[in-house]
Amino acid sequence: MEKVYVGNAGIDAPGDRGWLLGHFKPPGDARHSDDVEIKWGTHPPGDRRAQWATGERRTALLVLISGRFRVELPERSVLLSKQGDYVVWGPGVDHSWYAEEASVVLTVRWPSVPGYAVPE
Repeated sequence: MEKVYVGNAGIDAPGDRGWLLGHFKPPGDARHSDDVEIKWGTHPPGDRRAQWATGERRTALLVLISGRFRVELPERSVLLSKQGDYVVWGPGVDHSWYAEEASVVLTVRWPSVPGYAVPE
């Protein structure tokens, strides 16, 4: 089992749709976890989620690293515009998102649950 992994989010993220850590990494890889998922999301202006995420069973934290990024929640739209702005939502909260400008966001979700990928 590899207990240490050293990488670069910008290089590693595209290999797994932005996800750096979670259940989808191979067992034995230091990045494998059933407890948490971490994503480095790089979004060009106008990029949007293909469809709303519904039936969510996890909690999520999304932090703006750079750009202008909008998170759509039921009956609420949250604009992240300053580095460090963040939003947290819990299980049962549907969501979508839209990059108003080129944006980099860090997302942490827990627990790491299979079966939530949006079709490409």
